[in-house]
Amino acid sequence: MEFGIGIATSSDSWKLAQRAEELGFSHAWFYDTQMITADCFVAMGAAAMKTSRIRLGTGVLVPSNRIAAVTANAFATLNGMAPGRIDFGVGTGFSARRAMGLGGMKLADMEEYIRVVYGLLNGETLETEIEGKRRKIRFLNPDAGLINIKDPVKLHVSAYGPKSQALTTKLGAAWKTFISDVPGALSAIEGMRKDWTAAGRSIADLYTTAWVCGCVLEPGEPADSPRAFAQAGPRAAVLLHRAADVDMAGWKNTSEVPESVQKNIDGYLETARRFEPPDARYLMNHRGHFVFVKPEERQFVDAELIRRTTFTATEQELKQRIEALRDAGWNQFVIPITPGEERAIEDWARIKKAFT
Repeated sequence: MEFGIGIATSSDSWKLAQRAEELGFSHAWFYDTQMITADCFVAMGAAAMKTSRIRLGTGVLVPSNRIAAVTANAFATLNGMAPGRIDFGVGTGFSARRAMGLGGMKLADMEEYIRVVYGLLNGETLETEIEGKRRKIRFLNPDAGLINIKDPVKLHVSAYGPKSQALTTKLGAAWKTFISDVPGALSAIEGMRKDWTAAGRSIADLYTTAWVCGCVLEPGEPADSPRAFAQAGPRAAVLLHRAADVDMAGWKNTSEVPESVQKNIDGYLETARRFEPPDARYLMNHRGHFVFVKPEERQFVDAELIRRTTFTATEQELKQRIEALRDAGWNQFVIPITPGEERAIEDWARIKKAFT
């Protein structure tokens, strides 16, 4: 089983990627959330120059925020800096789009975007729509040594529902998704494996990645200790943001709301309905999203919410959970590192050693 880290992209993200490589992590995934974190391609470029083995990927890129030709060029440029170590993680958009008041993009549009990106990376001349007109495009100077389209860039699709999982299968892509607990992880991979084999694909070709947030607790340490709150709290708060998105804009909530935390949700919704400005409450709702717990939501992020939404437990318990994931067929375990809590990578590295 491989282990990766998720990085809330910053100007010095290369330091965390470099440390992850030293500790034996296989992947570093950089957030592509323009209104929340820094630019992923700039940060990946720096990381490419400071590392030599770890794979570098977008976690995940949202197609609507860049035209396909620019994305293909960025990957080809990175591939020149870190040949064969670049991954294209892509999704329809949650954090990046909702932070701008937008719902997820259409799957058909994402599929077309992927077609264009890979057509260009494969050196093809292809036709695509640009500013309302169909245009033929291709890389004009791939042999000039300015970019690298010879080494492959692996595709990873973030997919939660049956339609996006069907697209993942259609494309033969690697699959990634967020999980909160072992039963959910087992159910998710079982469904994906059924779709994959039903399409006539070999299960040996399915590569699966589970994104799991949390904190490695010391014996007796509560799930809402200051350290656990800092490391796992931002992920727990995402459930609050999702609920507010439903309340404000009717956007679908793909996360189940356990009955034991409904009071947390209700309390946050009362607060969120007073966010300013009234016509853009999503701005405050997504402030700190997946990066820190903002003061307005702090009282609603308690031990129960953290336990229900993250892998926050002792080292022994976490090893048992990850063992269950591995045995079920998960190929990669990704732990996002909260800004300011980079020390957490050392804790997860100890766990990683039991599986590598």
